[in-house]
Amino acid sequence: MTTVTGGAPTLDVDPFSVPSLQDPHPVEDAIREAGPIVWLESHGVWATGRADLVEQIFLDQETFISSHGTGLTNTALEANWRKPSVILEQDQPQHTATRKLMNSVLSLKVVKQLKEDFQAEAFAVVDEVCARREFDAVTDLAEAYPLRVLPDAVGLAPEGRQYLLKYANLNFQAMGPRDDALYEEAVVQAAEATEYVEWQMRRENLDQSKLAGRFFTAADEGAITEETAGLLVRTFLSAGLDTTMLGIGNALLALSRTPEAWSALREDPSLARRVFEETLRCHAPSPYIGRTVGTRTEFGGVVLEPEQKIVNCLSAANRDPRRWTDPENFDITRDVRGHAAFGYGIHACVGQMMARMEAECLLTAFATRVDSLEVTAEPVRKLNHWLRGYTAMPMRVTLK
Repeated sequence: MTTVTGGAPTLDVDPFSVPSLQDPHPVEDAIREAGPIVWLESHGVWATGRADLVEQIFLDQETFISSHGTGLTNTALEANWRKPSVILEQDQPQHTATRKLMNSVLSLKVVKQLKEDFQAEAFAVVDEVCARREFDAVTDLAEAYPLRVLPDAVGLAPEGRQYLLKYANLNFQAMGPRDDALYEEAVVQAAEATEYVEWQMRRENLDQSKLAGRFFTAADEGAITEETAGLLVRTFLSAGLDTTMLGIGNALLALSRTPEAWSALREDPSLARRVFEETLRCHAPSPYIGRTVGTRTEFGGVVLEPEQKIVNCLSAANRDPRRWTDPENFDITRDVRGHAAFGYGIHACVGQMMARMEAECLLTAFATRVDSLEVTAEPVRKLNHWLRGYTAMPMRVTLK
């Protein structure tokens, strides 16, 4: 049901309910098409799925702030479950120093230096898994590969890595409502994982010769504090894996359902980057990001008050027919520049080059070795408030 309040549509929908998470596009489309900006009665927040407004919100970091949390919870008014991120949940000028450091750690030069080893590991994983002909494309490929390469590159200790996915699951569940079974279950499952993360953030438990060591070098030089260095390591533990894994899984599923795209990639594995970018547009693994209104403003024909929350519906914006032609079609020939999956502006995803490189390496290896692929049973959706993808995807392949 839609009503109009204060000049804006009020929608009686819940994008974070289990039925919506299982079939998200109808709710997202309703939000986007109801108006430029809508009020979600179910959570008492504003939302927009229009591509132009999503972009404006990202680029206006003074009006739409990040320091009060990037989920549904206003962390300036309610206690958060963890200390705020020193990257994602900071505003200017505090954001500048940590972002500059993280940019240097994950620079294009660094990513290029890692690519040769990442590509070799991708071929090793693909050869090992695809030799079986039947496997789970999520657990055996999309999850197994990043779990093998990224922790080593960061310098994580060998022990405890089984907790990474449970901690990340809680991190993203907590971005949504905290009064439902999904969040409560994530808290229980991550009980030991939170202890692991606190342990792994400490200098003495990291390989100082790897990426994480640069944070503590910066602390020794006085550029940041020791605590900030540990919190930057936490960024890898909480946000550096799941979205990449889900993006790879979503790409494999899209290829299985789009024969022309798979045929093109199989014949020319150098198209792997185009496949991943169209996947991010069409099947964004992180479909939402929140901001808090920092100052009273008129936006989208509505007056927004300080401390109100607004949810950017990235997945809806990436399928906005005002921006994209035939947005529901998975088309690797389209120009995908400007998709919202990584955000824009000063808070654009700092790890996007690493994510792109990982996905490109695995999809390149897969297309080089595999002749045909088939998903043999209905994939199992991941039910997470703030993530989108699958937890299981039975696949059968033939090799070249």
